[in-house]
Amino acid sequence: MRTKVIIAGAAGRDFHDFNTALRDNDQVEVVAFTATQIPNIEGRRYPAALSGPLYPEGIPIYPESDLEKLIKENNVDAVYFSYSDVPHEYVMHLASRVLAAGAGFRFMNPRQTMLKSSKPLVSVCAVRTGCGKSQTSRHVLNVLQNELGYEHVVAIRHPMPYGDLAKQAVQRFATYEDLDRHDCTIEEREEYEPYIDRNAVIYAGVDYEAILREAEKEADIIIWDGGNNDLPFYLSDFHIVVTDPHRAGHELRYHPGETNLRLAAAVVINKVVTANYDDILTVQENVRRVNPQAVIVEAASPIFVDDPLAIRGKRVLVVEDGPTLTHGEMAYGAGVVAARNFAAAEIIDPRPYAVRTIAATYEKYPDTGPILPAMGYGGDQIADLEETINNTPADLVLIATPIDLGRIINIQLPSQRVRYEYQAVGEPTLAQLLRERFGK
Repeated sequence: MRTKVIIAGAAGRDFHDFNTALRDNDQVEVVAFTATQIPNIEGRRYPAALSGPLYPEGIPIYPESDLEKLIKENNVDAVYFSYSDVPHEYVMHLASRVLAAGAGFRFMNPRQTMLKSSKPLVSVCAVRTGCGKSQTSRHVLNVLQNELGYEHVVAIRHPMPYGDLAKQAVQRFATYEDLDRHDCTIEEREEYEPYIDRNAVIYAGVDYEAILREAEKEADIIIWDGGNNDLPFYLSDFHIVVTDPHRAGHELRYHPGETNLRLAAAVVINKVVTANYDDILTVQENVRRVNPQAVIVEAASPIFVDDPLAIRGKRVLVVEDGPTLTHGEMAYGAGVVAARNFAAAEIIDPRPYAVRTIAATYEKYPDTGPILPAMGYGGDQIADLEETINNTPADLVLIATPIDLGRIINIQLPSQRVRYEYQAVGEPTLAQLLRERFGK
């Protein structure tokens, strides 16, 4: 008899674990995926086109709230935990639910799911969402392109498959038209556009072995650009992990961020210019305690705006990166820092003006502060974000997302973008370490 399992996920790691370790395993029957964190994933199916011959009808996806019911109705033997950026305590509460329902609780062995590339590969991951992983990946791209002379640097991004999963199996982005052709969400555009801006190619999708083989055809070297605080999907030749002293201690309290930290070859302590010195020391001590072999690198994320004087004395609406504020649990981001640095008179609380799915986001994440998360997982949510922005009685909108929201939605108020990039602080630098490892 086949062992019956459920994969608990969030439309990313769960699909990869299935594809690499379970899809062709005739000793195991995956009866369902469960989903959380990402809107509108549950109620769909993992398509037959990606499921393999053992699953000719695909695999249903249910909300995680149905977990106990699914275990009992299907006589499930085990549940695999396959998503990221949750406290260790959360993981064990879920384990308790599973065990009480009569199933075992498991994690996939990373050695079963990390694929080997034929090209050199550097991975950039983090201990939490919002540490500054994206700008670190862009910095690595710049070093490889402009300092080390790699002509064809290809990035592969952690999955964000929010549309038709079969159509999204392998996606390649090299132009802005590619973003439109694939109906990218705001979150996807935030991650892909910066690579396109730098004349680089970035892949994403669902089937990450097929993605890797396509990327290898045009790459001299590959960057794995991680999502949340998840582990790489590929074996890394140089594993960079970013930490955040604004949330000192989180590097040891969240799954699988602690695993990332223990695997790191280099640990970036980011935001050192704005963090408290005691918190920086706490992160340093935690890194040295669990991974004394890792090289510690310090960095900052300086903030830039086009017209600082236009912010002074204004009542501003701050729009921040959505995942950073929601499951990343940050109460503020670069937009709030910019508002304070450039003497805004007031940060307007958007919560009274939020509509529909944006209001629901605040209900789900009640600790989100008086700032607006740029949620945009589909057309309806993008429309709700636009309406919420235009409802808010502000003088100016500060857009602290990696892309210009004005290209996607109609913002009727004056607006400014808040930009932030990786900046090395002291030595050693990532550039030095990358040159040592990948220099020609």
